[in-house]
Amino acid sequence: MTVAFLTRKRRRAVAALGAVSAGLLVLSACDKPTPVATVTVGSSSVNSEAACYNDGKALPEKEIAACLNKKAGKTISVDPSDKVRFGVDPDVAENGWTIFLNGTNAEPEPFKKTYRTIPASAFFSSQTGEATSQTQVTLVESSGKSVTGIWSFELKKKDS
Repeated sequence: MTVAFLTRKRRRAVAALGAVSAGLLVLSACDKPTPVATVTVGSSSVNSEAACYNDGKALPEKEIAACLNKKAGKTISVDPSDKVRFGVDPDVAENGWTIFLNGTNAEPEPFKKTYRTIPASAFFSSQTGEATSQTQVTLVESSGKSVTGIWSFELKKKDS
């Protein structure tokens, strides 16, 4: 005579517990995604996770320069008469973020809001006053004196 060691109800409970445990194990192996920044022009937008991010901690000094000069992964076409809208995650805004143009800081103080609008014409003249057809715009999150995240986009001037 055989005896059932587990009742049907108990087998289901053990199977459910095993599935939950396996799911938690898979989730614990996943990396937390980096915050996202978005650039919108008219009805077009591009967004990107950070090019350089250290889970909210300060980036090493040597990594910062390399990230600021890294080619942008996302490009958006812009007419000089357009407005360019930038958006960042609330955590980034809480720390503060600045805009760099072609690797150079364009602002004296970090911005502390999640969203801002700038005329596109501001991005298509070089520091010498010459017109340019593309500009690398880098959003840099800072916490105090340290850089904690970098997002890069390329604004490409539309042909008139």
